[in-house]
Amino acid sequence: MFKKIAFAVPMAVLSLSSAVAFAADDARTSINISATIPSKVFHAQPRDPNFGVDEKMAYDLAKGTLSPLRATYDVRHTSGGVGAYVEGGPQPLSNGLSTIALTYTFNGVTLTEKSQEVVTEALAKPGTQVELVIAAAKPTDTQYGEFNATPIVIFDAMASVTP
Repeated sequence: MFKKIAFAVPMAVLSLSSAVAFAADDARTSINISATIPSKVFHAQPRDPNFGVDEKMAYDLAKGTLSPLRATYDVRHTSGGVGAYVEGGPQPLSNGLSTIALTYTFNGVTLTEKSQEVVTEALAKPGTQVELVIAAAKPTDTQYGEFNATPIVIFDAMASVTP
């Protein structure tokens, strides 16, 4: 009986220590999940949930131009049109020493610092898809380096114009 117990105790210790060794080899992944469900009354959001995270304007060496940024937006307002503007006015690309002008258009309307209608009530009521385009002026031959901009485009729910 003593031999069985004497043999069983070291075997139990050995099996527990190997279980601890296996636990040290596990791998973990943290996954951050989010979902945005827009209001059925008013929303203006990019179709691509990653738009605006880290956008790049590619430089075309042959033409000396920057490629425009384009994003399709889902827009809806059941009680009127939709207005938009760039907070603080159209922000240029800047490297701290020089700037390159940017033009912001939404549904073909050039955005400024003042809100203006960009989607009519007739189109906004059922919901529609429209394009945001941000285009850069042609850089001069002396402009080079890293240029950045962090514009904020604001969308307004405009009041209905029909009684």
